[in-house]
Amino acid sequence: MTKLVSIIGHKNAGKTTLVAALSHEFKRQKKRVATIKHASHPVDVDRPETDSWRHFHEGNADGVLVASPELRVTFERHLDDTGPEALARRYFADMDIVLVEGFKAAPLPKIEVFRKEVAKSPLFMPDAPNAGEWIAVITDDHRYVAPCRVLRFSDTMWLTVLAALVMEQGKPLAP
Repeated sequence: MTKLVSIIGHKNAGKTTLVAALSHEFKRQKKRVATIKHASHPVDVDRPETDSWRHFHEGNADGVLVASPELRVTFERHLDDTGPEALARRYFADMDIVLVEGFKAAPLPKIEVFRKEVAKSPLFMPDAPNAGEWIAVITDDHRYVAPCRVLRFSDTMWLTVLAALVMEQGKPLAP
C-alpha cells in the first residue's frame, strides 16, 4: 500500500535536499518512489519555442504529454486546488512511497527540516491542533527538543531511521 508523508520547513531549510536523500534511500531499498512538489509560484517546465511549449502555449491545449525514450512528462491546465492525496491517487497509486514537499496545511504525517541558520524556530508548535501530525524534526540544532522524534544531521544513521519512520507512520493512501 502506498504511504504518503509531507516534508516541510522554512524556505531554504533543505526540504528538496531531504526529499532527494529519502527518495534515493528508498530506491536503495528497492521501493517504488514518487515525489510531489508544491510550488507557490508558476513553474516554467519547458523552454519557449520548443514543440512541446508550442503545443501547450500556442495551441492552448488542456493537456500535453511528451514521451521520449527515457522520460514522460505531462503538462495540464488545472487550478491549484488539488490536495496531495488526490494527486497521489491520480498519478502515483502504484508506488510504495510518495514524498510530498510542501502542503504543510494538509493532514499528512510531517517531517520538518529545521536549520538554525535559516530560522529562529521550527514550524512545529507542541500546542498546535495538528502537532500530532509530526513524525520527526530533522535539525542541526543540538539543543532542540520536542515531544516528537528529533533527529540530527550529525547522527550516524539519521536517514535510515527516518526512512523506517516513514514506512511505519506514513499515511496509507486510501483508494
